[in-house]
Amino acid sequence: MKSYDPYMHTAEHILNQTMVRMFQCGRSFTNHLEKKKSKCDYHFNRALTPEEEQEIETRVNEQIVRNLAVAESFVTREEALKVVSLGKLPGEAGETIRLVSVGDYDVCACIGDHVFNTSEIGTFSLISTSFEDDVLRIRFKLKRS
Repeated sequence: MKSYDPYMHTAEHILNQTMVRMFQCGRSFTNHLEKKKSKCDYHFNRALTPEEEQEIETRVNEQIVRNLAVAESFVTREEALKVVSLGKLPGEAGETIRLVSVGDYDVCACIGDHVFNTSEIGTFSLISTSFEDDVLRIRFKLKRS
């Protein structure tokens, strides 16, 4: 199992749900999550405007400061398919699926490490975005006290 930085990984969950809600584009199809900076790639049809970039940053930080509990539950594969996509899970995930929820904001199947509460994440900063070949890349970092 690949272990991501729990702060960045939880921020990625919030970013993904923000992208889904704002643009109905689906969650990132690839990502690279590191302690200093991270990036997520989305299937998309254009570059973001500066206003959209600011709105993404604002919305992600609004969820972080809500102090949302991050919890896990285990359900059958059949139950999981009723609420989430299992496309990114590795084949060895088995019949029992781990769902990770970030308060009432996000839920997805996940095998990574997370914080216990969004208050642990810090401040989300969108560093830059780029668009090429129908892929939108979002680069971000976290400022933790």
